[in-house]
Amino acid sequence: MFIALTRQISPRFNECELTHLDRQPIDLDLARAQHHQYEAALRELGCEVISLPAEPELPDSVFVEDVALVFDEVAIITRPGAPSRRPEAASIARALKPYRTLVTIEAPGTLDGGDVLRVGRTVYVGLSSRSNQSAVEQTQKFLAPYGYTVQGVEVTGYLHLKSAVTQVRDDTLLINPAWIDRNLFGEMTFIEVNEAEPSAANAVRLGDTVLYPASFPKTQRRLEVAGLRLQIVDATEVAKAEGAVTCCSLIFQ
Repeated sequence: MFIALTRQISPRFNECELTHLDRQPIDLDLARAQHHQYEAALRELGCEVISLPAEPELPDSVFVEDVALVFDEVAIITRPGAPSRRPEAASIARALKPYRTLVTIEAPGTLDGGDVLRVGRTVYVGLSSRSNQSAVEQTQKFLAPYGYTVQGVEVTGYLHLKSAVTQVRDDTLLINPAWIDRNLFGEMTFIEVNEAEPSAANAVRLGDTVLYPASFPKTQRRLEVAGLRLQIVDATEVAKAEGAVTCCSLIFQ
């Protein structure tokens, strides 16, 4: 059984942190409707969804992925790179405590979960405006006893590593090669995003299905041609907050 931990959208979502996008008005009613659709899709794919209430004073708090990394053996509570987001961690830690032993990234480390991509026993950490080398070293210390290798990779010009690459099958990554070098990831198969859809590399793999946003039909077609089974959701409003489909859940067994 998969568990998907989510959180409802803050009434202050329009005050979200932005790094690379110009601010656009977010339709809160539509954002909430899309988030409910997202949670319904997770349930349809077999997840038990634990939906936490909104954090009224924390605009970005729907993006639960950034404040924890959940492995089979341990959960790492992160220290987000944006100081405004650090209070998000306490409620996520409480929600995860029944399921995992918890460890915590400490200063001067900063780490957003959106910068972390696990492929087998290798954990790639984007060195971005939100995540730093100290966090890479702490993550390596936490995970080495369980046989993981942690590798930092440079991220420039976009928010998070998983803006540029995500895993869609055991042997396959969805990638924007203009943003990240495919050679960093060893002997994998790659599906490249359509050049007209640079932000299309973010997808949620759940079993043999990929949860994917409706905004990228050209890349969607490439995934379908590759034989992937897709569950399509609308995510236009979280995209205005530099969010994507991986950002809105923590999925674990």
